[in-house]
Amino acid sequence: MKTVYFDNAATTPIDERVLEAMLPFMKTDFGNANSAHHMGQKAKVAVEDAREFVASVIGAEPSEVIFTSGGTESDNAAIKGVLAVSGDKKEIITSELEHHAVLHPIEMSKMNGFKNLFAEPIKCGTITVDAVKEKISDKTALVSIMHVNNEIGCINHIKDIATVCKEKNIPFHSDAVQSLGKIPLDVKDLGIDLMSGSGHKIYGPKGVGMMYVRNGSKWLPWMTGGSQERRRRGGTLNVPGIVGFAKALELANKEMDSNTAHYKKLRSLLLSKMDNELDTNYSINGNPETGVSHILNLSFSNADGQYIDGEMLLLNLDIDGICVSNGSACTSGAVEPSHVLAGIGIDDNLAKSSIRVSFGKNNTEEDVLYFVEKLDSVLTRMFATA
Repeated sequence: MKTVYFDNAATTPIDERVLEAMLPFMKTDFGNANSAHHMGQKAKVAVEDAREFVASVIGAEPSEVIFTSGGTESDNAAIKGVLAVSGDKKEIITSELEHHAVLHPIEMSKMNGFKNLFAEPIKCGTITVDAVKEKISDKTALVSIMHVNNEIGCINHIKDIATVCKEKNIPFHSDAVQSLGKIPLDVKDLGIDLMSGSGHKIYGPKGVGMMYVRNGSKWLPWMTGGSQERRRRGGTLNVPGIVGFAKALELANKEMDSNTAHYKKLRSLLLSKMDNELDTNYSINGNPETGVSHILNLSFSNADGQYIDGEMLLLNLDIDGICVSNGSACTSGAVEPSHVLAGIGIDDNLAKSSIRVSFGKNNTEEDVLYFVEKLDSVLTRMFATA
């Protein structure tokens, strides 16, 4: 059976060139980067080379890059680390469209007396600087707005938001898990104070990520233990993962333009084929013209106003070898509709009928044609029995 993988926003296959760069540090050069002997020092050099490269790609200083276990840890560390030193400032501004790795630690902060304020998105899902301005006060401890939304692909105005935060002396964090390696990203140009990134979204290994913390930022490390990462993140360094992360970012940065053109071509073909061949109505959640090119969120209904169950659509497509999602992989299987779609005012029934198609660099036009063929067949069958 043919397999079509259209869930690249959830995770990507590791690039063979990345695996090749990692293997020596799994087999022969396996030393602990904090050991004083020559094998440990060889691992340490590899880590510091990776740090310098990652810093150069995102426009940071090497001392501002901290390696972590992934985006979730980076989000938690950034948020909790800032709040730990916020003093009597007890308000946090974010949006209801954030990944749960941001929403959950912010929600938990209520137990320590913090108040959560949500900047309202415009219809396509973008968070504007004006929406953030409306919530800012002299009590604001942190603003956290993601760069690219992981479910609908909209790009937020984080440079403008960061400028306002700087004027007010408010720390600004951005979850860049879906933008790092996909669109240009320079932390100095954007003006952000803290940023999160992940390896497995860019054809690198799982279990490794990075956090940018601008030098001079008021922030308290949340994971303590050894002296690793200049005492900012305790724990034995994942040397193969860090080397793989840097290699993946190198390739993503080098191939960004060609990958973007490829995604746009696949998206254009998909929409054209659905327009011409689907007997079912579909709508796009978000605005693909102003968002990233690799994420497309779709909802389905028929002329009689009937909706299908997105979870069942996902499972039926899976029977035909097609892998998509109905939101973030971290929320897949939830009974409630996507909090992101709810947050932009999508009707519950339509939100529950949605799937997310996310393209990868290994996808082909043949994948798109197969997907539309099977999608049409599955939707026809599901509406006939609804």
